[in-house]
Amino acid sequence: MNRDTKSVCEQKNYEQLFNAHSKTLFNFIYYKCGDTQQAEDIVQDAFVKLWRNCAKVHFQKAKSFLFTVARNLFLNEVAHKKIVLQHEAAPTKSSTNETPEFLLEEQEFMLKLKNAIANLPEKQREVFLLSRIDKKTYAEISELVGISVKAVEKRMSLALMALRDKLGNI
Repeated sequence: MNRDTKSVCEQKNYEQLFNAHSKTLFNFIYYKCGDTQQAEDIVQDAFVKLWRNCAKVHFQKAKSFLFTVARNLFLNEVAHKKIVLQHEAAPTKSSTNETPEFLLEEQEFMLKLKNAIANLPEKQREVFLLSRIDKKTYAEISELVGISVKAVEKRMSLALMALRDKLGNI
């Protein structure tokens, strides 16, 4: 083996991959399924599969391997289920200067926003959340999802139009 080539089978390299990609991989799957436990399980399974195949996977290709495996695990689990994203309730502030009416309106808007995002088609929701929550660039999203940058732009445009349509009257 060439000295410049890292082996996935070495514990320090495997840990480096885990530390570098587990959070993004979790978010990637979570945005698809909306279930924290399911996302954690899929991420764990993907890393187990990487470990079992470490001799076959080049270090430079490990990130791609992980995302492909995780995507396939997810698709296998939900082949016949409709996906609904469930958001955890945001923590409320203990003291505030806003009026109760404002707080109620804000809470109602957040609920409408969460529902609107949850009702986006999966592919649009995935791109929207990767961009807005994870702050990924369109190029990064393109690589993660396995589509062109133009396709990412189109999905984002459709997601934003759909959200404007749902929330524009508020």
